[in-house]
Amino acid sequence: MDLYILFSVIALSAICTPIVQRIFININKVDLINPRSSHSVKATRTGGASSFLVIFIISLFWYLIGIEPYDFSLLVPISMMFIIGVYDDFYNADFKLKFFIQIIVAKMIIDQGLVIDNFYGVLGLNEIPRIAAQLFTIFVFLVIVNSINFIDGIDGLALTEVFKIILLFEFFHSGNSNLFALGSLTLASLLPLYFYNFKSTNKVFLGDAGSLFLGALIAIYTFYFLGPDYNLDFAFNKPLLSILILLFPLIDLLRVFIIRIKNKKSPFRPDNNHLHHILLNKRISHFKISLILPFGFLIIGALIIFLFKVL
Repeated sequence: MDLYILFSVIALSAICTPIVQRIFININKVDLINPRSSHSVKATRTGGASSFLVIFIISLFWYLIGIEPYDFSLLVPISMMFIIGVYDDFYNADFKLKFFIQIIVAKMIIDQGLVIDNFYGVLGLNEIPRIAAQLFTIFVFLVIVNSINFIDGIDGLALTEVFKIILLFEFFHSGNSNLFALGSLTLASLLPLYFYNFKSTNKVFLGDAGSLFLGALIAIYTFYFLGPDYNLDFAFNKPLLSILILLFPLIDLLRVFIIRIKNKKSPFRPDNNHLHHILLNKRISHFKISLILPFGFLIIGALIIFLFKVL
């Protein structure tokens, strides 16, 4: 994707973000402040909506002029995740409903050929049966989508982690991947949100609409990474490398689930036990946390890769 298109996407996102926010403010759909809130000023959960709108507009333009830089059919499952996210932002959807929709979306992605059917020797397994592969892929989809949703609790954190994950998946590919155009389009549309996310007034959050559709995109990247069409640029076990790329959200999800179950609470009941809450309690700023956690786990992953290569 050339720089002209990227700058156009960034500019369009910068224009759309305040417009979408104003629409939500006018209909009184603002993010209510509660004991779990990390903000004390007026804010809206419109970042995901503005980003998705830009992706849809650019993709529609490409479709109308007859070019297809990525598989447009991927927009269908991503759109479904966006819609359930918008519904959740408006009405606080029950987690059972969200799970049901996520399972349907996972099956749609599987039917498009993105399925984890090879363990590459992990647990002594290589290719696995079709039904087992589909069930495992659905499970992984649920884990990834909800792990991205879980870390979206403070300014800039989920944005930075999504940037890091997509860039790493592209970095390890020999040449541009089949998802390069969609990934670049998404990151360009998210870039202006850093400004609105860190504003002192009229803040813009990703919202569940953003975290869920981005989680779906990360899951699609993961399935593609674990498939035969992804050309890994160096010799390393694919499943292990995918876990290391997603290490921060996976560790945070596992840790929070263990704490909640230990306290005899629902694993899906919100609380203040995330890793970013620990750092917040130490009076570390949102900006610093949005760098410490993603890049701290990046360093841990790099050290693990180094130790595996050496040993």
